[in-house]
Amino acid sequence: MSVIYFFIILSALVLVHELGHFLVAKYFKIRVDEFGLGYPPRAASLFSWKGTLFTLNWLPFGGFVKIFGENPAEAEDSLEDKGRDNFQSKNRGIQAAVLVAGVVGNFLFAWLLISLGFMSGLPSPLGVGLPVTDAHTVITTVVKDSPADLGGLKSGDTLEKLYRDSRESDLNPDSASEFIGSSPESLTFVVQRGEETLTKVIIPKEGIVPGKVGVGVALDTVGTVQLSLFKAMYEGFRVTTRLTYLTATSLLAFIGQAFVGHADLSQVTGPVGLVGMVGDVRVLGFVYLLSFTALISINLSVVNLLPIPALDGGRLLFVAIESIIRRPISPKVFNRANMIGFTLLIILMLLVTFRDIVHLI
Repeated sequence: MSVIYFFIILSALVLVHELGHFLVAKYFKIRVDEFGLGYPPRAASLFSWKGTLFTLNWLPFGGFVKIFGENPAEAEDSLEDKGRDNFQSKNRGIQAAVLVAGVVGNFLFAWLLISLGFMSGLPSPLGVGLPVTDAHTVITTVVKDSPADLGGLKSGDTLEKLYRDSRESDLNPDSASEFIGSSPESLTFVVQRGEETLTKVIIPKEGIVPGKVGVGVALDTVGTVQLSLFKAMYEGFRVTTRLTYLTATSLLAFIGQAFVGHADLSQVTGPVGLVGMVGDVRVLGFVYLLSFTALISINLSVVNLLPIPALDGGRLLFVAIESIIRRPISPKVFNRANMIGFTLLIILMLLVTFRDIVHLI
């Protein structure tokens, strides 16, 4: 079931991205030859609309748009068709707008999902300046390979009871953390995860928290924020913008660490890891799944802006170079750079997927 949810989420995110390219290309009267649902080979032709063939393809996730002239080699081979509806015939500003539209689409989709979350009732910590109701103590972080992680506690679990022997802790984060730090014996955590109530016995150990024992969790008081339509849209935009900024700065920091050989690949999650995360989030409830999808959409928008050939950011880099040198880049150079970029991305994906599989084993 988690795999099915993952493919639904991935398909929605990719289709939103491609829809952005499609709509802006159409707005500037650029010919779009095909809008594919899924990836080739083609299973069926659905219908045509304003010169665009909508198709259904056999690989049932994602999608693509085929914009006439976006590939310089194709445009060069069809000089007789290089009219006003050709991507290459448009000025660099319009080309950039078409290319960045997919990223904007993912940002807007994340904004919509987070806004819907606020209208439905979005989990939020205290102290954010918003009306929070039904506050309770939640495990917000579980350190990898810590006693809590090995014992089965997960981020998002609501702490219902914490005790050892006959002594029970108060449930506010400070009291619970102090109780854990003074307990070398085994602790019993009773947590609510979705509709399940679970009991986990965890033995604290030294080395996690300086000067005392710990289990490897961070606790916070989290409640529910439910807002009206306009307030939800405003706060949704503010949160989406903030998350986009944090995602971009984190990604740049990771790239900087990679250049000096200090990057930690465990920070990167591939498709296999995401399937497991979707399963965990789905158990917590629909609103959590909305928020998780929004976070993936934000990550997709930021990653696509990287100046790597085969990504939107790489194509934008070519457009910027062409605007400086005032002539098109050679199709051979374009295709070679795209092939190298695509190969590097595939290698990275294989490495991350292999690490995810090893971690599961």
